[in-house]
Amino acid sequence: MPLLHSPPVPVLILGGTTEASTLCTLLEYQNNFAPTLSLAGVTRNPHLPALSVRTGGFGGVDGLCDWLRHNKIQAVVNAVHPFAAVMSQHVSIACERLSLPLLRLKRPGWKATPADTWHHAPDLNKAAMVLAAITQPLQIFLTTGRKETTPFKNAPQHHYILRSIEAPLPADLPPYTTLITARGPFDLAGEYDMLRRHRINWLVTKNSGGKATFAKIEAARQLNIPVLIIDRPAQPAGPCVHTAQEALSWLQNYSATTLRNV
Repeated sequence: MPLLHSPPVPVLILGGTTEASTLCTLLEYQNNFAPTLSLAGVTRNPHLPALSVRTGGFGGVDGLCDWLRHNKIQAVVNAVHPFAAVMSQHVSIACERLSLPLLRLKRPGWKATPADTWHHAPDLNKAAMVLAAITQPLQIFLTTGRKETTPFKNAPQHHYILRSIEAPLPADLPPYTTLITARGPFDLAGEYDMLRRHRINWLVTKNSGGKATFAKIEAARQLNIPVLIIDRPAQPAGPCVHTAQEALSWLQNYSATTLRNV
């Protein structure tokens, strides 16, 4: 009697992070899964894996539910950026409605050491308020993303060195802004040189975590530059792992359990 082969398990990966890309690379060699990577479409010309990719929004929770049903998705891995709070909330609600297993793949956040000088803000608006209260003009290295510069227009006395993958709209920028377009990863020597060359007084960044952009934190530490950290938003409850390999193991366990129960 010939062996019966189960069809591959349709899986949705909500991506846009290094961890999502690594998981997609691992899944390219897993014939028991049929993964689809979903990207928000914010970055032009992203690095794409050799598997099915969709780009753009779903149309809220209802649209996401419709897409999951239509594509017969059996498991979801949420590997969006730690600050993509709305998407994380939407996928949590959608998976609960459809009784779909959902895993959060989230890299750990950065943690201060005794050698760091960190100031915390819960969001971008509060971070801008901290800077607005500093009357002496500063040279500020701003790495919060090209779409989230508007709050800093409320602290126009400072000179901002903004680094982003793509250029923002000029109308969204504070009046004194120098733009650097670059894509990580960045090394310590380069970040150290950049901070010194631009005479940076403060670094403003989200607590994104990961290795790709951590060198700026190390460089600021060595140069005794204060860091204004925007803390991560709260995330929905549920199972969470920190590496792509752990996410793959979770999918493999789910697949094995599902097949045993068929």
